[in-house]
Amino acid sequence: MGFSFSDFEAALKAGAPLSAEDVLTLRREIWPDGIVSEAEACALFDVNRAARVAGPEWTAFFVEAITEYVVNQRPPRGYVDDDAARWLIAELERDGAAARAVDLELVVKVLECALNCPEALKHWALGWIEAAVLSGEGPTRDGAARPNVIDEAEVALLRRIVFAAGGEGACTVSKGEAELLWRLKDACLDADNAPGWKTLFVQALGNHLMAYDNYRPLARDEAARLEAFVGDHHSSVLGFLARMGHASPAAGLRDLLHRDRGPSAAAHDAAVGAAAAVTGTEQAWLDAHVEADHRCDPYEEALLAFIAAEKGR
Repeated sequence: MGFSFSDFEAALKAGAPLSAEDVLTLRREIWPDGIVSEAEACALFDVNRAARVAGPEWTAFFVEAITEYVVNQRPPRGYVDDDAARWLIAELERDGAAARAVDLELVVKVLECALNCPEALKHWALGWIEAAVLSGEGPTRDGAARPNVIDEAEVALLRRIVFAAGGEGACTVSKGEAELLWRLKDACLDADNAPGWKTLFVQALGNHLMAYDNYRPLARDEAARLEAFVGDHHSSVLGFLARMGHASPAAGLRDLLHRDRGPSAAAHDAAVGAAAAVTGTEQAWLDAHVEADHRCDPYEEALLAFIAAEKGR
């Protein structure tokens, strides 16, 4: 008798634990061809919702399999489109279920593995972390509620999310993320926070105000055409370049050869220096936040000292 997802799900709903042996069985069912189909991805979400007791083996497998489906099984590889992001969030929120640690880990892994993905995924993950910090309960917590305090697990997740490759400004901190970190700082100012929280706050806000970012992945449509060309053994290079929309194949070839060279060393150094200078708009934003409560707290002092030190280099 073959494996049945429905029977397996029913056993989990009846209280059966999801063991390491069960995970091996699922891995054999999902991975024999190296591909995760939409039906298999949906079935894994059903199993995840049904499981009452599951160990780290399940978390590792579930996160790996769904990340593979969302990031790499939909062309072009590495690009998560709006439809995929909506599908993922809908599965996570099906039946109004609250997010669990495995769900949060999944979204963070997608953000880390994708070349680019919709901001909705970052917003979803950051929203759950902020709610957990403020309420003391949620996917990052286990045990008695501890509101308005930031744990080490939350520091680690926040670091992974704001510096993730996927999303707005890869590896740089956006204004929205900076605002969220400042809100968390204010809410947890006098708490016994994790030691790494102040370091993350200073580094992330310093990055937002002073980091230089010239990384831009290929646009999704260009990546899709490139992937289609690589998989088409009957196409010529020049024909592909012409289809990319250039006036001629020769012009397309010149464009491709020069596209990724970037600025000269001198121009790059100048751009880095310009980014490191806090602009008038950025300074006004910083001043407004520091002066909002008419005091300069230890976190703000550390941030201002960091900015001054960076300016002095």
